[in-house]
Amino acid sequence: MKVVGITGRSGCGKSSATNFLRERGYPCIDADLVAREVLLPGSPCIAKLQAVFGADIADENGQVRRRLLADRAFATPEGTAALTAITQPEILRRIDAALAEAERGGAKLAFVDGAVIVGTPFEQRCDALILVTAPYDTSVARICARDGIVPEMARRRLDAQTPLETLRAAATAELVNDAAPEVLRQKLQSIVQRLEKEEYA
Repeated sequence: MKVVGITGRSGCGKSSATNFLRERGYPCIDADLVAREVLLPGSPCIAKLQAVFGADIADENGQVRRRLLADRAFATPEGTAALTAITQPEILRRIDAALAEAERGGAKLAFVDGAVIVGTPFEQRCDALILVTAPYDTSVARICARDGIVPEMARRRLDAQTPLETLRAAATAELVNDAAPEVLRQKLQSIVQRLEKEEYA
């Protein structure tokens, strides 16, 4: 089974691409959702995080106070590294389990959708990497519409993300999402057909 990563910066339309693939019956794993799940009550990560960032980062019901955790973790480079060291192995374990299940089900292609793939250990697991891009101003407008924020905040969010040049250097294929949804689907279908023929080895 070939593992294909789908990545892109905020507002590029990555979710639209993944939804199309899911509708076509391909296994699609949302890495960003998995990253949120590892902070849900019962996760083995929570006790480890409490040991580093304080017991009060979770309430009496085991619910993580995400803003408090973020404030402490991202205050220093060491804190950010500690957060990653605790959560990343569990995220990767869950993604690997979902991929193994897809392979047992007979899938020839499985897609993993994640904003942060490039530069993480999971990048090495990808047989191919599709980068979804959109013009900068288009992405800003989409972020504003989706999250109800002003353009300045949307631009700040975009500018803090991994540079496009870095993502392009890692990508097997780039999918420019600057037209109607139907055009995106056609472009994606073309890439998937090439993946199935193993043109992106």
